[in-house]
Amino acid sequence: MNKEEFDKLNVFGLGQPNDAFAEYFSGQSYLNMLAKTENGISFANVIFEPSCRNNWHIHASKSGGGQVLICTAGYGYYQEFGKEVQKLSPGDIIVIPANVKHWHGARPNSWFSHIVEKTHQQQFFSSK
Repeated sequence: MNKEEFDKLNVFGLGQPNDAFAEYFSGQSYLNMLAKTENGISFANVIFEPSCRNNWHIHASKSGGGQVLICTAGYGYYQEFGKEVQKLSPGDIIVIPANVKHWHGARPNSWFSHIVEKTHQQQFFSSK
């Protein structure tokens, strides 16, 4: 999916370059903060340019935690360590348990976005 097509479907907006976490991504990503609750839960739209992905990482937690991805526009990939890569499309929802090593990002020929909730500690690894 090219940028023009993606922009028509990306109802949550591009946001700003995700410079604070750039070292954990291969390629350019963007972050658009959507909401934050009083108890510290926040929601953001994360956008990946074609072929951009994040490094292997976990969302560490001793109780609860994990991550939920709600795919909103474009096409991407998700992979848990030791498992096959999954193709992602708009409307897909991925529930990632706490402490599961994984990565996610855009397919080579498509922009990709997902909404993510943030309530946990992330631990990124250097390998891509």
